[in-house]
Formats: sequence, structure tokens, C-alpha cells
Amino acid sequence: MSAPLRPIGLHPHREVVRPEWVDYNNHLNDAFYLVIFSHATDAMMDQIGLDAAGRERGKHSLFTAELHLNYLKEVKVDTEVRVETMFLGFDAKRLHIFHTMYRGDETEPVATNEQMQLSMDMTGPRVAPFQSDVLAAIEKIAAEHAKLPRPIQSGRAIALPPRKG
Repeated sequence: MSAPLRPIGLHPHREVVRPEWVDYNNHLNDAFYLVIFSHATDAMMDQIGLDAAGRERGKHSLFTAELHLNYLKEVKVDTEVRVETMFLGFDAKRLHIFHTMYRGDETEPVATNEQMQLSMDMTGPRVAPFQSDVLAAIEKIAAEHAKLPRPIQSGRAIALPPRKG
């Protein structure tokens, strides 16, 4: 089996599962998957010009409007995880991202997280268009990510199958 194509243009986020993040089943608690994905969003922000200095200078940030998490495999304490981030789409005020979490350098995903991010003018705060430098960074990365296959878990909705009879 060949390794999946990885998004380019963004450095992956890496961190180690802390003991206080492990639950009674001895694996990463569901809430802490989201903490790690949130940290990956922060790392992505740093790479598109919305790091601490960029947020202070431009008075803009990102807010999460919606998200969806898929738990695929358990993760144990002290495991290093890597989160690859892909841009699925964007417009003047929104950025649609998809995170995939892996154990270390493995190629089998352990979790995925889809998010809709809003560009925020923090002087309001209010939703506002991306600033030109941030938009340029998003456009460049999104052009590369558009060449990749769309993740299988993207665009999913939660629902029970229709009842029979």
C-alpha cells in the first residue's frame, strides 16, 4: 500500500499525548482529540500570517464556526501525534479546513476533524474579509491542496439510517 498524498504548503503540527488527557479506558479522551486539533489550527494560523504578531498588527483572527470530529483509532498516553491540515475551500470570509491525525510518522489516520473558520475583525468583533496578505497565503496553499483527493470523511453528516418497515 502506498503512502497517501500529503498536503503541502503547511508544516504538520506535532505533540505528545499527556497523561492528564487519558481517560478511564486508558486512551486519549475524546475531548482532548479536539484540543490537539485546536492546537493544529493555531499552528496553521501561524503559517498563514495570523500568528500572535499578525493578529496584533492586523487586529484580525479566526473563529471556529462549525466542526465535525471522527474517531478512527485509539491513541495511548505518551504517543506522539502528527496533524496534517488541508484546505478544502475558502471565500472572502471563510476557510474550510480538514485535519487528519496520525500516530507519529504512520500513514493510517487515527482521527479527522473538519472545520469552518471565520475571518474576524477583532475591533468589532465581527466577521470580515481576510486581509490581503492572509488571503494571498490561503490562495497559494489552497491551489496546491486542490490537486489532492478530497478526504473520505469530509462533508459527512450525523444521522441514523432510515428505519425499515
